[in-house]
Amino acid sequence: MPAEPQPVVRAAVPADAEPVAAIFAHYVATSVATFEEVAPTAADWRRRLGELAARNLPFLVAEAGVAGGGVAGDGVGGGRVGGGGGFVCGFAYASPWRPKSAYRHTVEDTVYLSPGCTGRGIGSALLGTLLAGCAAAGARQVIAVIADTGSDASAALHRRFGFTQAGLLSGVGRKHGRWIDTLLMQKELMQKELMQRELESRGPVR
Repeated sequence: MPAEPQPVVRAAVPADAEPVAAIFAHYVATSVATFEEVAPTAADWRRRLGELAARNLPFLVAEAGVAGGGVAGDGVGGGRVGGGGGFVCGFAYASPWRPKSAYRHTVEDTVYLSPGCTGRGIGSALLGTLLAGCAAAGARQVIAVIADTGSDASAALHRRFGFTQAGLLSGVGRKHGRWIDTLLMQKELMQKELMQRELESRGPVR
């Protein structure tokens, strides 16, 4: 039996807004992973993609089933995209941590997977590529804000990439009839990655 093709992580395009919206809407309706209580529309996601692109911040999707067959869809997200017949099974992006200008080198990461696509390394592929994109954009600190869903999966994913706990905010959200804590995690991007980016920006030595 042939090996299952690995999802492809690529930059998001406006056509990805519909499956991204569907994936996120699932978490809005069924979990406390996000504090959103009204799911953003596909138009909202297209607007967010444009805003992040204008800031040179990465917005990625994982596309599965590109080579035919591949990961089966689960009815959440899974919109067919592009000419390769793949479907979006997850997304990740970096956004400004705070609007004040002195925070401009700090970003917050967001990673969501379609429910049927968890446990396959897709989150790791997205987060690893996202961190490289953050370094390329000039970010120095990446913050993860993780709601207490009762699962350690998101925190464990971030720990694998070198995030450490920076704080715990107790009872700051209320959704689905309960108060929710948030875990703050932080990663300083490696100096060598930032130095490499600086060298690349200067061009070849003549």
